[in-house]
Amino acid sequence: MPEVIPLLVVDAANVVGSVPDGWWRDRAGATARLRDRLAETVVAGGRPAESLLAGGEVVLVVEGRARHVPGVPGVRVLAASGLGDDAIVALVTAEGPARECVVVTADRRLRERVRAVGARVAGPGTLRRELGQ
Repeated sequence: MPEVIPLLVVDAANVVGSVPDGWWRDRAGATARLRDRLAETVVAGGRPAESLLAGGEVVLVVEGRARHVPGVPGVRVLAASGLGDDAIVALVTAEGPARECVVVTADRRLRERVRAVGARVAGPGTLRRELGQ
């Protein structure tokens, strides 16, 4: 039986917005910086098994002004055509039965929705610590 690769889904707007560092002046730039830091960390590898970034697929869900941020090796970018939360729930619903899914967000309602379809959740602070931020 082939190994099932876990899926880490990152709510880009929520993670970017978790630190008041001026992201609102350039949402796409802040999202690209998050994407690049995720990719750097994923490509470097060597994370402990309990790490969010240990050997899984990473999907960064983007919306609004950041919707045109492209993917890079190590991070797939999913541009939501509507609300990012709905795109995240749809992705987890489609992928969840076949693999472990973890969603990174602080949004309480989104946390409830993804837990209802079988995902685990982690907060932006947990991810930022793993990224050394």
